[in-house]
Amino acid sequence: MLRVGIVLYPGFQAMNLAVTTVFEFAGLAAGEPAYEVVLLSEHGGPVPTSGGFAVATQPFGRRHFDTVMVVGDNDVMETPPAVVAFLKRAAGTSRRIASTCTGAFNLAQAGLLDGRRATTHWLFASRFRHAYPNVKLEEDRIFIVDGPVWTSAGMTACIDLALALVERDLGPDIARQVAKKLVVYHRRAGGQSQFSALLEMEPRSDRIQTALAYAKQNLQAELSVEQLAEAAHLSARQFSRAFRAETGQSPAKAVEHLRLEAARLMLESGRHPIDVIARDTGFGDRERMRRAFLRNYGQPPQMIRRASRGVEARISG
Repeated sequence: MLRVGIVLYPGFQAMNLAVTTVFEFAGLAAGEPAYEVVLLSEHGGPVPTSGGFAVATQPFGRRHFDTVMVVGDNDVMETPPAVVAFLKRAAGTSRRIASTCTGAFNLAQAGLLDGRRATTHWLFASRFRHAYPNVKLEEDRIFIVDGPVWTSAGMTACIDLALALVERDLGPDIARQVAKKLVVYHRRAGGQSQFSALLEMEPRSDRIQTALAYAKQNLQAELSVEQLAEAAHLSARQFSRAFRAETGQSPAKAVEHLRLEAARLMLESGRHPIDVIARDTGFGDRERMRRAFLRNYGQPPQMIRRASRGVEARISG
């Protein structure tokens, strides 16, 4: 059984504790307990969350852990000195060390991310980069593995990180079973973007939201302004005007972003040929898709696929 120590401190964000359910269900899927999860704090006892309720913990002590994880909080509070000391000690005795959400700040404060690739919640990326210039921050990632150090993006990305840990320890079948029980996507690829095209557009009205949902479900179609307007029950002229007012972009550009997001996900999480991805996401041909990737990501689809495979190799290796 692998012992996992999760470091908590007053004011931590309770969402980070979702990782405990991943480890619990991994044992259920394996047919026997696979992980012993220990919640840790400086003095032990109840530790208050940012939500106001408290969680029981055990003191740091001198026990050894296979994996040590440190969580994040809502405001990136100053890392308590005892937490810094414990993380430094754990890095020398544990097989791997990890952070969830803004917990990357805690690892950086302990000097464990210097010269390494890491990620954190996108909202605090600029602050992190300013405070820790020696860390190779990649905020547009769900999680990153750099040697024995694992970091995840914000909030629910901790589940993706925990599923990746389970996959490394117990294999992809167990991780897949856990994801299914949790009713989540089977571990988003680590290189997948933290951002959602639909969330970034933030449409306000039901009609525009309906049109975008229609577009996302019908990427192989032409998706002309007339088609989208019909889905929104508006005239083409009314739709174009309302769409730009609510999203700040044209329907054509929005559709391209949805297609790019879908294509990138297929590149990162599957083995589909480039031609098939271009067809299934509505680009029509690989050259048109390549130009769209260069415009928006600054690199062709093949480069994104190779980068994703490199991440997967580090996870499974």
